[in-house]
Amino acid sequence: MGKGCLIAGGVVVVIGLIIVSSLMGMYNGLIGQDENCNKAWANVETVLQRRFDLIPNLVNTVKGYASHEKELLEEVTRLRSQWGEAKTQNQKAQAGSLLDGALGKLMVVMENYPDLKANQNFIALQDELAGTENRISVERQRYNEAVQSYNTAIRSFPNVILAGFMGLEKRTPFEAQQGAEKAPEVTF
Repeated sequence: MGKGCLIAGGVVVVIGLIIVSSLMGMYNGLIGQDENCNKAWANVETVLQRRFDLIPNLVNTVKGYASHEKELLEEVTRLRSQWGEAKTQNQKAQAGSLLDGALGKLMVVMENYPDLKANQNFIALQDELAGTENRISVERQRYNEAVQSYNTAIRSFPNVILAGFMGLEKRTPFEAQQGAEKAPEVTF
C-alpha cells in the first residue's frame, strides 16, 4: 500500500507540474502579445510625432505662397495641436486620422502653386512628409496585425479564462475615418 501511495503521489505531482507549466506558458504568451501591441503602438506614435514635427515647417513654407488658403492652414495647425494634446491611444488615433485628411487637402492645394512646387524647401518638406506618411501606414498595419493576434489570443480557449483573471481587454485596431474612401475635394 505504501508503494501505491508513493506512485499516486508522484503522478499527482507530475500532473500538477504540467498544469503549472501550462499556466505559466499561457501567462507568458499573453504578456508577450500585450507587450507586442504596446511596442507596435509606440512605433505608430514615433512616426506620428515625426509628422507632428514636420508640419509647422511645411505650413510656414506654404504661408508665403498661398496666403489665401488661410482656413486650410489653420485647420492643419489646429489638428496638429489636437494630436499633441491627445492623452489616450484612441484620442491620438482619431486626431491622427483627421490630420491625414487635412494634409491630403493641403497637398492637393499645393499642386496649384507652381512657384511653391519649385521651392527647394517645400520639395524637401513634401518628400519628408510623403515618406513619413508611408511609414505611418506601415506602422499602422503592423499595429493592426499585433492587435489582431492579441485579440485572437485573449479570446481563445483556455486563454480567455486566464485573460479574464489578468484583466486583459480587447484592443481596438486603427480604422479609417468615415468618408476616408473619398478623395479630398478642394475648390478654389
